[in-house]
Amino acid sequence: MFFSKKEKIEENILIKLTQKDRVKRYFFLVIGCLILAIAFNLFFSPSNIVTGGISGVSIIIDNALGISPTLFISISYIILLIISYFVLGKKMTKYSVMGSILYPFFVFLTKDIVTYVQFNVDNLFLIAIFGGILNGIGSGLTFKYGFSTGGSDIICQIMSKYLKISIGDSMKILNFIIIISSGFFISKGGTIYAWENVMYAIIAVYIISLLNDRVLLGISNSKSFYIITDNETSIKNFLINELGKGVTVLEGRGGYTGDRKKVLMCVIPTKEYFLAKEGILEIDKDAIILINDVYQSAGIE
Repeated sequence: MFFSKKEKIEENILIKLTQKDRVKRYFFLVIGCLILAIAFNLFFSPSNIVTGGISGVSIIIDNALGISPTLFISISYIILLIISYFVLGKKMTKYSVMGSILYPFFVFLTKDIVTYVQFNVDNLFLIAIFGGILNGIGSGLTFKYGFSTGGSDIICQIMSKYLKISIGDSMKILNFIIIISSGFFISKGGTIYAWENVMYAIIAVYIISLLNDRVLLGISNSKSFYIITDNETSIKNFLINELGKGVTVLEGRGGYTGDRKKVLMCVIPTKEYFLAKEGILEIDKDAIILINDVYQSAGIE
């Protein structure tokens, strides 16, 4: 099999990235999988809150067939890892191997954690919040360092490949099906009650997504300002001389008019956001200001 020069360069970059800070990356993978397992066994499984994924399916199977979630997760992860190897290939599968081993192992290791740490499972709102926080931190740490926990991630990759949709959309579709299904299969005392649990599961999923993003990107402590103005010099002097910020001047051209204008770019600490915005509008009330969150900045003038 022959590879182009571009493909070889890209592959070399990926190899360098996976070898960079290897000890640190594997350390946080272990921590992430442990946190995910604790969130599952301490909060979600005892309370029958299904947030999606293979872990969510294991709760449904436990209620419907009485099969232990630990056993179901372990078998499912092995089967999905084998399927991934033949369907997605060795290259894609290698990123899921460690997570597919560690997560089921930690689920088994922490399966009796509720005997040592007990909560009032009737307060499902608190269970959803704190379970979501732990799960979001655990999954965020795993993804941040370039790993996958396997399981439903593999299913989403397969869906993406054959249905021609993004992995993000695949995950939304799959988790939606799993969460809604829990309302039909989970019961207590012969009475279907899990629709309340479904609502709490949605709260947990929302919290998971928020914490996931925060761990991956960090908390934004700066804003990027893109300023289109006819008073370029005055605003530039205000940002540089009064606020002490660096400014980058970009060349812009109107898509409709074709007129050429300067676009000023400046990174402002969040605490100085109001001062910068109001100062710019004081100089030019017709200025167009685009403001975005900045999580990391490097090499900015």
